[in-house]
Amino acid sequence: MYKKFENKIGIKFKNWHLLRTAFVHRSYLNEHKESGFTHNERLEFLGDAVLELIVTEYLYSHYPNPEGELTNWRSALVKGEMLAKISRELDIGTYLFLSRGEESSGGREKDYLLANAFEALIGVIYLEFGYKKTQKFIEKFLLVHLQEILETGSHIDSKSRLQEIAQEKAGVTPSYKLLHEEGPDHNKIFTMGAHIGDRLVGKGEGSSKQIAEQKAAEDALKRLKW
Repeated sequence: MYKKFENKIGIKFKNWHLLRTAFVHRSYLNEHKESGFTHNERLEFLGDAVLELIVTEYLYSHYPNPEGELTNWRSALVKGEMLAKISRELDIGTYLFLSRGEESSGGREKDYLLANAFEALIGVIYLEFGYKKTQKFIEKFLLVHLQEILETGSHIDSKSRLQEIAQEKAGVTPSYKLLHEEGPDHNKIFTMGAHIGDRLVGKGEGSSKQIAEQKAAEDALKRLKW
């Protein structure tokens, strides 16, 4: 079942049960209680920590820049939007185990589900093969995007950029309001709106209000024509 995926990422797994777990969303288990599967949240927890360490070590070793700059670069690399982009490149959405509701609502294309599965995959690689192989995987598929990030300026905090522009052009500070939230307490998705005055100028969603605000600011920066 996973041979095509193994060929794509260049890793041959020994434990396909563990690999499958990286793709199991909690919602699937609600409809398949007798499947014997385990959801991917523990692997995601592990993979998130491993990912941050490897990216941090890479930036520290390769760039003499100040801590603040390196922090912004790391944030741009490990944010959900970037991880989801790589998941799409690897066709991870194809392998997700989702409930019928998640499936029908486009779950295979949702950024946060793809990002979580990517982090869970990193957890699997780390458990099976250790630090060095995980490091090579992250360098091959994630760190290659660093130059693109620096060239496009996507490492610059979107809320700060929007605030600077709004204050310069309109003399006001943007505000952020909750537009919608859905999902259980352990897996909520928030939709935030960026406002300049009474005008809604951008929308964004994320697993926290802070992430959703950043995405709303990014959306506003794309849409606004001063």
